[in-house]
Amino acid sequence: MVQHPDKQPSIFRAIDWWTILIYMALLTFGWLSVCGASYTYGETDLFSLSARSGMQIVWIGTSLFLGLVLLLLDDRLYDTFSYIIFAVLVLLLFATIFNPHTIKGSRSWLVLGPLRLQPAEFAKFATALALAKFMGTYGYDIHRVKDFLLTLAIIFVPMLCIVLQRETGSALVYLAFFLMLYREGMTGSVLFSGAALVLFFVVGIRYAEPTLLDTTTSVGPFVVMLLIQVFTSVMIGLYCRRWLEANRWLAISLTVTLICLLFAVFVIPFDLFWVQLALCVLMVVYLLWRFMITRYRGYLWVAAFAAGSVVFFNSADYALNHVLEKHQRTRINVLLGLEEDLKGAGYNVHQSEIAIGSGGLAGKGFLNGTQTKLKYVPEQDTDFIFCTVGEEEGFLGAAGVLVLFLALILRLIHLSERQPTAFGRIYGYCVLSVFLFHVFINVGMVLGLAPVIGIPLPFFSYGGSSLWGFTLLLFIFLRIDAGRYKVHN
Repeated sequence: MVQHPDKQPSIFRAIDWWTILIYMALLTFGWLSVCGASYTYGETDLFSLSARSGMQIVWIGTSLFLGLVLLLLDDRLYDTFSYIIFAVLVLLLFATIFNPHTIKGSRSWLVLGPLRLQPAEFAKFATALALAKFMGTYGYDIHRVKDFLLTLAIIFVPMLCIVLQRETGSALVYLAFFLMLYREGMTGSVLFSGAALVLFFVVGIRYAEPTLLDTTTSVGPFVVMLLIQVFTSVMIGLYCRRWLEANRWLAISLTVTLICLLFAVFVIPFDLFWVQLALCVLMVVYLLWRFMITRYRGYLWVAAFAAGSVVFFNSADYALNHVLEKHQRTRINVLLGLEEDLKGAGYNVHQSEIAIGSGGLAGKGFLNGTQTKLKYVPEQDTDFIFCTVGEEEGFLGAAGVLVLFLALILRLIHLSERQPTAFGRIYGYCVLSVFLFHVFINVGMVLGLAPVIGIPLPFFSYGGSSLWGFTLLLFIFLRIDAGRYKVHN
């Protein structure tokens, strides 16, 4: 029930204190983890500003003050100044591209005397506000091509700037906004297409060397091209409502493939990839022909998926070997099992796995870890801080941290769904999508389940930029939620 503005509860009564408690718990456990990760034997003062644990207290204190300021501001300011905030941050990101200061090969940091700031961390909340403002306007339709393209532009413009800063990991975080788009009505085919492209890349690269039976056909490209045909056939049935056509194309594809495979094995060996490519091209031509006849857009979208998949796969190998940096290429090869570089790109992950494994069920205790105290794990107080949790607190402590993050995500879903405006709901889902992406990828890369892209664990990793950035994201949403009783004119 919407209350009259004069009868609305005070900000401190309307605020969601459960989320605040989860936030405080994460900050506390995060500080303890920074202590464990940065501690060296012989240290006596964890609160000294010369130690990282002491500086993290400063970042936590300033974050709490920042959160309080955000709560005291009028929630309508975030809606009113969304585009201005976004424009300022994009300009700052663009200016940072030409930053003369390079830190670890990245130009994403602004150095202001002793202070270092990373604009990419703050651009997340600005992008979320801009998306909420644009998608929350009257008449917006995510299925309208113009609206959808402008939405993508809001996401990809800051993402491109961050890529040009040589900070690929931070740029990939912006893909998390697609989870919000899915909640707001984006067709599931977009997410399916993204998942399919990842599958094509992994299978094609991972199995590029083995050959199929006694032919000259590489297993990876063969399987990928066959999957494109199968997926395209199924999509004809799902999105074009033509299951007879779908079954016909699936039968043609499998029959031609089987005949050519038998011919290549028993008669003349040849590369079946070209047969598969010809079948894919034939399917695309057929779908375009059907679109021209029926003017049904489903055929056009399926044709775009098939053609895009073929182009993506055939350009993936070139991108891997000629576009990506050497260290990025090595990390992908190590993750896919193509290389075993325990002293190079795989060293971080290998040492973090040892640290987590050594923690056992209950861990070694606070400040008693050996792998982290002896500094075996690089970046153990930033990107790889979760290994400190696993070593000192064990499986139980690591599971407890993940339960806290799960509680935060579930709480954000609850808060987002109760928003009276599209602006609040969309911004809320942007926030939880960013948190979800960070937790999944960071924990995944520490466990060797995801590529090492160098993104922090929210509220745990050392540093002011990430902590302030996550605090901005969360507390702006808490302020918007606290103003849900207002009647907006």
